[in-house]
Amino acid sequence: MIARRDYREFENHGPRARDAPFFGLTCNYLVAYYPDVFADEDKVFKALADSNRRFLLDRLREKGGLTLGDLCEGRDMSRQAVTKHLVLLEAANLVVTRKQGREKLHFLNPVPIQEIYMRWIGKFEQNRLQALHNLKQALQEDADDQV
Repeated sequence: MIARRDYREFENHGPRARDAPFFGLTCNYLVAYYPDVFADEDKVFKALADSNRRFLLDRLREKGGLTLGDLCEGRDMSRQAVTKHLVLLEAANLVVTRKQGREKLHFLNPVPIQEIYMRWIGKFEQNRLQALHNLKQALQEDADDQV
């Protein structure tokens, strides 16, 4: 990880590549990466990268409208940990909430996953995917038969 340096140290020097204190990654001020500029898809991929968050999404897919307490029941996680995961899922727009009285109900929003599917997978023809799936199953069956 790139060490962050104090901004005041670079105030009078101007934006030079080797002096970039907070921008890191490329060390080129013309190609700086800011944390607020991540695309929506990046947030979705980051949210889906963790197995605990995928478990929470699976729970919400099975039954929507779960409270925080309901989501904590299936895992050995504290309420604070589940809350942190839910905040990240909400930021990625994968979870939407609705207040009902004193309870906050959580629901799965499948739209971002569908958008990723349409961009990355939907472009391929279904027949080709089915042919690859059939080939994979046939090869696995052959491997199982040889064992």
